[in-house]
Amino acid sequence: MTPPPAHPCSAADNLRAAVALLQALQRRGLRRLVLCPGSRSGPLAVAAGLLERHAPDGGGLELYTAVDERSAAFLALGLGRADGLAAAVVTTSGTAVANLLPAAVEADHGAIPLLLLSADRPQRLKGCGANQTVNQERFLQPSARRCLSGDPRGLAAMEPAALEALAAEAWGASHASPPGPVHLNLPLEEPLHGSVDDLQQLAQALQATAAAAPLPAPTVAPAPAPAEPSPLDPGRPGAVVVGPWRGPLSDLPACAEALRRWQAATGWPVLADGLSGLRGWPGLRLIHSYDLLLAEGHALPPAPQLLRLGPMPASRRLQQWIATCPGPQLLISEADPRNLDAGAGVSQRNALGLVAWLQAQPPLPVQPPAASLAWAQPWHRADATAQAQLDQALAGGSSEPAIARALSRQLPPGLPVMLASSSPVRDWESFAAAEAPQRPLISFRGASGIDGTLSLAAGLALGCGALVLVTGDLALLHDSNGWLWWQQLMDRGVRLTVVLIDNGGGGIFEQLPIRADGPLDFERLFAMPQAVDQVALAQAHGVPARRLGDLEALPEGLRWALPHPLALLELRTNRQADARLRQDLRRRMAGLHGGPHGD
Repeated sequence: MTPPPAHPCSAADNLRAAVALLQALQRRGLRRLVLCPGSRSGPLAVAAGLLERHAPDGGGLELYTAVDERSAAFLALGLGRADGLAAAVVTTSGTAVANLLPAAVEADHGAIPLLLLSADRPQRLKGCGANQTVNQERFLQPSARRCLSGDPRGLAAMEPAALEALAAEAWGASHASPPGPVHLNLPLEEPLHGSVDDLQQLAQALQATAAAAPLPAPTVAPAPAPAEPSPLDPGRPGAVVVGPWRGPLSDLPACAEALRRWQAATGWPVLADGLSGLRGWPGLRLIHSYDLLLAEGHALPPAPQLLRLGPMPASRRLQQWIATCPGPQLLISEADPRNLDAGAGVSQRNALGLVAWLQAQPPLPVQPPAASLAWAQPWHRADATAQAQLDQALAGGSSEPAIARALSRQLPPGLPVMLASSSPVRDWESFAAAEAPQRPLISFRGASGIDGTLSLAAGLALGCGALVLVTGDLALLHDSNGWLWWQQLMDRGVRLTVVLIDNGGGGIFEQLPIRADGPLDFERLFAMPQAVDQVALAQAHGVPARRLGDLEALPEGLRWALPHPLALLELRTNRQADARLRQDLRRRMAGLHGGPHGD
């Protein structure tokens, strides 16, 4: 069968269509684009470069370049997590698109907006053995909010109105409730690469029209409708459990104030995950040590009723305690209507967000009821005792729990921190100091992978201006291409400090019961230590790095590292000893049930 003829177009037609599509996305709020190398994506690359230079009032695309599509997608994911606006990634065709899947999975689970633009062959070259032609339009389908395509004949075959509609659908779907990844697969017919005259003519046209086309404010998704009346009674005892914060960081203060009002009126104890961003928040009285206090053998009672905010916290012990609570549970999420129950028997869900939900409630009690304060007292007493014992148990050592506690106190207030999956996020939740100052804490626990750890941190740093990443050795090694972002961080005056806790392999697996003596080769099958000098690896990328001898060297190390655009501090620990220490601390803390005599 004779294939259909190619759609007649010129390289200039492809370039004009690419510019029109990106401009349509800009009109809806696109500000940042991460570009990966490729030939089929050439018109999109040139269009991005032109729109970076020629834009109204300096409002052009902020352009980042990357040689690794997987790393590029995670950088864009970090950018979107920082302010709630999607960044775009542009790749060429073929396996380049497959490298976007890990970030798409995390964006889906974490409700983070993300635009993934892939160049492709036109439909006439599909299914006939043409080079670099694969079914890439389906690669991201399981995780994408939408999988959209340009005209199968090629982008140049699309009228301006069609390009405008495609951009509107993509941006709207990425920022809907819940936000998430959107894939735009864009066929491009040859010729792809225009002449110098083509570029100059389009650049002159953009420059001449720029002043008349200022970009509007970014659009946002509408709030969901109010739900049914609350099943909770603020006049009776209860508790609040707060999971990781998934809304824009700028929305957190209003949510914290709403929670402060609720606690002031009810007296309910607040068990806040470290990733809630609420620890250290003025006016909130939190339970910090719940993960330790709820270890096997604890005597703390189940809550008569529960207000849950956001996704389920990471602590499995807290999850088990929630499952024992017999009363009503209300789960409030921030514009995420999906089921975040995690099997805990929630009575009612509400995606309105805490601020809007509280505004719709009847007046709260003037002061906390005595019965509620009495029910909460054992929690606060046990928490205070646990914090005092942690100070004693972790003094003078350089274990992973001690590092988490020291960092929570020594890092500057307000400086955002990203915690890598596995041990760092769990240790911060359990061992960070109760009096540590407030700061945004971020981790990508949607899918709990270690993919893209360093690139995610770079994206967050670019979005926030400065960031500290706390990571283990395998997670950092898994994304060593992330060191390549250092030049772009430096060019933009951004600071990223990486604190590496190198325990010689997968320390999280040391806590599995399978570690027991026997014929199993635990080191080879689970821990997988790697003979890589991470300080030397960072330095090979041009990144300054230091290895600290012990925890006492941390304050001076931070003073050296924090001013750099990108720097690495390495601390080495013993994962087997740290696993024993965690087990011992849990056994000790489980007895602090906060009874009348504090025993």
